[in-house]
Amino acid sequence: MVTIDREAAPATAVAAVPAVLAALAGRPGAALTLGALPAAVALFFRDPDRSADRTPVADDDVVSPADGKVMYAGPGQDGVAPEGEWQQVSIFLSAFDVHINRTPYGGRLREVTYRPGKWLAAYTHESAHLNERTDLVVEREVAGRIRVVHFRQIVGLMARRVVTRVSAGEEISTGQRIGLMKFGSRMDVFVPPEVDLLVQSGARVVAGETVIARWPAADGAP
Repeated sequence: MVTIDREAAPATAVAAVPAVLAALAGRPGAALTLGALPAAVALFFRDPDRSADRTPVADDDVVSPADGKVMYAGPGQDGVAPEGEWQQVSIFLSAFDVHINRTPYGGRLREVTYRPGKWLAAYTHESAHLNERTDLVVEREVAGRIRVVHFRQIVGLMARRVVTRVSAGEEISTGQRIGLMKFGSRMDVFVPPEVDLLVQSGARVVAGETVIARWPAADGAP
């Protein structure tokens, strides 16, 4: 099932203004044509169900937090990754992708930090630390060890607002909806070095379904 997120209402209302003005001016043809604009804006906020909504994700699996194309998968990049040793997966969302974001790994949200910033193109290296963004850190205990995943919502050139609907201290599940970014953006996921990355640059990924990384069995998971 596909629903429309509540954030669509104000944007769709603004997009409908030209069609309404054309109708009031007695130009039904133009009004009909312009009527496609609010429909397209509403479609941007579509929120389809995903497999994570129906079936629990395995403890070892890290899923994609967004629909889009993998820009980078490998060691944490300088100036992008948090301090410490990380592996990184960066996903670019075009304006045509579903923009509902999901958590890549379930557990307790240790940190949720919003940072205002610029609106550089999301595919640039600098956007990761200069653009408006929200950093989220989740931790989960498995077999007596604490696993930590850091992920980041980043707005882009077209996106002008990041929406995060979870707070520090909450318990969240893998693939759970956490918010969205408006109109073209980027998401980064950072996992520890011992985690196996399962995607490469250029791959298409689906939020809540594509497994992008996996903890090795030797980690002690059941």
